[in-house]
Amino acid sequence: MADKHMQRCSTSLTSSEICLWCFMKNISRYITDIKPLPPNIKDRLIKIMSVQGQITDSNISEILHPEVQTLDLRSCDISDTALLHLCNCRKLKKLNLNSSKENRISITSKGIKAVASSCSYLHEASLKRCCNLTDEGVLALALNCRLLKIIDLGGCLGITDVSLQALGENCAFLQCVDFSATQVSDHGVVALVSGPCAKKLEIIHEKSWSN
Repeated sequence: MADKHMQRCSTSLTSSEICLWCFMKNISRYITDIKPLPPNIKDRLIKIMSVQGQITDSNISEILHPEVQTLDLRSCDISDTALLHLCNCRKLKKLNLNSSKENRISITSKGIKAVASSCSYLHEASLKRCCNLTDEGVLALALNCRLLKIIDLGGCLGITDVSLQALGENCAFLQCVDFSATQVSDHGVVALVSGPCAKKLEIIHEKSWSN
């Protein structure tokens, strides 16, 4: 059945697209063959696997490469273990770890600190509902990722004024901050808007949400 489908598709698909199709249909079988693939092919695989939630702690090291700039792991069941593998992704600019429904308990400050120490060019960090993230992780981002423009901390219950003060003092390019459903008070907001990012800051989300 698979062979017939491949034959029908071969008239409209390139050879690389056919290879990607084969990989995705039998990802567990071919996972060890992914590592030597060129970056452009890996980027396409990363995108497909991300959407399908197929990136895990055990296979992420096989698909990552030093040139990766965007990593969307919203649909993937990963933990700090996966984030430790980002040490070679020094050109990473966008990292999305948002959880749209349930709290993500497997991501903590340990993993975010690892990202911060390696990915100094990070522009966007989406960490919504990473409920075990604390000020320690955000402080690491503020000190090491000074090009940050967007950070989503909504639903990160351990975040306090300390995080906003650190972001305000160190991230001059910050444009959008979401700290809804955190422990941030008015003092944190004042500290944020009093920093060098004040002129760039466009959007601040501070209202709580329940869904």
